[in-house]
Amino acid sequence: MVLAAQMSLSPFVATHPAVLVPGATCPQHCLTPASPQLYTIYLIRSGQFDKAPATIARRYSDFEQLNRRLRCRFSCDMASVAFPRKRLRRNFTAETIAKRSRAFEQFLSHLHSIDEIRRSPEFLEFFFLPDLQAAQRLTCTGMYREALATWANAYRLQDRLGVCSSGRFLLTLAGLAVCHQELDQLGEAHGCCEQALQLLEAQGSHPLLGPFLQAHVHLAWKVGKDKRRSEARLQDLREAGLPLQQQPSLKECLIKEPLE
Repeated sequence: MVLAAQMSLSPFVATHPAVLVPGATCPQHCLTPASPQLYTIYLIRSGQFDKAPATIARRYSDFEQLNRRLRCRFSCDMASVAFPRKRLRRNFTAETIAKRSRAFEQFLSHLHSIDEIRRSPEFLEFFFLPDLQAAQRLTCTGMYREALATWANAYRLQDRLGVCSSGRFLLTLAGLAVCHQELDQLGEAHGCCEQALQLLEAQGSHPLLGPFLQAHVHLAWKVGKDKRRSEARLQDLREAGLPLQQQPSLKECLIKEPLE
């Protein structure tokens, strides 16, 4: 997997410039004065200006949980990985924050340098799973505009991490398509369905294939695009015995998908 980004982890202080670490992805960590224990991480494309970096916010406890999960699964590989310890005193001084910033930068860089860990769900989902869960909750409650922004950030995170062929990424495209459609942004919703169907091209069956095809046909008719290929693929599924009338809609699939 190629992580198309650079990692930069540094405290957000005017007199303390960001530290860019060459190589594959590693987030930029920023601390806001209002929330000194919160680390904001940016995933940016390497080698070019990234006008829309993906961002996440993580606490010390989130890094700690990642560390525990990885040590449980990759005990040998993790033996040489240092994790910054929490201080009982002077935990939020500028000096402590700066040191921990550099330590987290080294921690993530070290993890990324280990092939098996870099490809593991534990490492990857540390970056994007909370966004998927938040976006799903917002979609379920009908807060489509807020959900759209969160799905979009989850999309950017997975794009920067190079995991754009996974089931999580297909779910992200479903979330984007549903929210765009609910906000009457039909062209954008159609584009998300097209991207998903391209990813599903080589798969004979997938739980989201029928719902994406049905959504694509409907949206193509709405925006005046060609829908014949999707109609033909739906017909193939019918002839293969798939009960399309009993299939859930894309929105229903999205709401029911367990994200743990």
